[in-house]
Amino acid sequence: MTRVLFVTSEVHPVIKTGGLADVSASLPEALCTMDHDVQIVLPGYPAAMAVAYASGARRRAQLNVGGFDVTLWQTRLPGTAVVLWLVECPPLFDRPGNPYQSSENEDWPDNAQRYCLFARVVALMALGEADLDWVPDLVHCNDWQSGLVPVLLDNARQRPATVFTIHNLAYQGLFSHRIFQALELPDSLWRFDRLEFHDQLSFLKGGLVFSDQLTTVSPGYAREVCQPELGYGLDGLLRYRQSALTGILNGIDTRHWDPQTDPLLDHHYSARSLGNKRLCRRDLQRRVGLDANGEGPLLGFIGRMVEQKGIDLLLAVLPELMDSGCQCVILGSGMRDYEQAALDLAEHHPKQLSVTLGFNECLAHRITAGADLFIMPSRFEPCGLNQMYSMRYGTVPVVHQVGGLGDTVFDPQTASADQANGFTFRSPEPPALRAAIDRALATFRKPKTWRKLQRNGMAGDYSWQTRAREYTNVYRQALAARQSADHD
Repeated sequence: MTRVLFVTSEVHPVIKTGGLADVSASLPEALCTMDHDVQIVLPGYPAAMAVAYASGARRRAQLNVGGFDVTLWQTRLPGTAVVLWLVECPPLFDRPGNPYQSSENEDWPDNAQRYCLFARVVALMALGEADLDWVPDLVHCNDWQSGLVPVLLDNARQRPATVFTIHNLAYQGLFSHRIFQALELPDSLWRFDRLEFHDQLSFLKGGLVFSDQLTTVSPGYAREVCQPELGYGLDGLLRYRQSALTGILNGIDTRHWDPQTDPLLDHHYSARSLGNKRLCRRDLQRRVGLDANGEGPLLGFIGRMVEQKGIDLLLAVLPELMDSGCQCVILGSGMRDYEQAALDLAEHHPKQLSVTLGFNECLAHRITAGADLFIMPSRFEPCGLNQMYSMRYGTVPVVHQVGGLGDTVFDPQTASADQANGFTFRSPEPPALRAAIDRALATFRKPKTWRKLQRNGMAGDYSWQTRAREYTNVYRQALAARQSADHD
């Protein structure tokens, strides 16, 4: 049995801002079914501490780290048997807003200090120096917030193996040299081949340089981050470390996302019996105020309303699509200009376009089930989960062929009839998106062909079990590399 400490800055259902939280919940649980003892460690945000107190968590250790009093609490991830450790430090983590930003959407000015302390506590746990009765064989870090953990472990004798997963290379945890000095990190780390990145401290680069093995969340994205276009200045380092880099698609929680049993739907259906999907569509139309008698295709979009997600491309093509009889439901939030543009468009087309700002789990499930087409025009997408949710629900995706979208969605123009499950486009421009949607609409008018696309998508394996086996292989490589280094 391999003992794994899974280091994350968010985990569903405790705290969530994006897909990292879903991965951090589902992957450890899947790994625990494969003879791994995986335990999660998370900062003690208010929501996390509320879970701890409600679940009768045990106080396991009192530490003083960098002048801060820290309490380690042990509980279980809600709804699972997975152990969850919480790093309580009220001056750094007990505050409103999401984990990284205030309620005004501004980064907390002390984020470097917050996640440096978190990394120092994790390093103590990993080395058996936190007075616990459990020490990991391997530490699995995720994104920039845990990037300093492999750095702090690097020179330790008999340290555990380390794996670092890139969920989104665009977020690098960049801070000034002044902050680097304030964190009291060794001056030897301020080098181009260590933590220094264009005269800034990069937490993410720490994970990339010092971890035994690297992963990212799709094979396509693993290739893309090694190229200048999507490497964000780190492509040279990633090419250098390419032999240690593995792309593994994320999975989805197929128990939570199942159209046959989903408790958030009023009507259930399966690939063999798709009739109730039409009832889900009408239910969605009524709930969001669209014309429930409209027979034109219903498009769905769920995601952040930012340039990366291509919301501007969708807004550019929607007026003509609605003129042709389409409807659309948008759920998300982000840049105010995009939010306002969507609201203005909905005001002019109240029976054809619904816009809900923010996030609503129930509405997300209803859109996924009720839409005919799911639109994901992301300029880049490390993995993407919504296209997998939509295919599992028989909602045909239209996606930009990048990252994990290209790894999961197969267009009839290039795939066999038994493999095709959606529509793709290669150029992130409105005409290319419109052309892909037009091809989808033409197919929508061919019921037999359309049902084949739906059923192909619903037959896909989106579970975490296959992905967990791939992570097991990466863990073996990291442990072998660590053992080899210990013998040198």
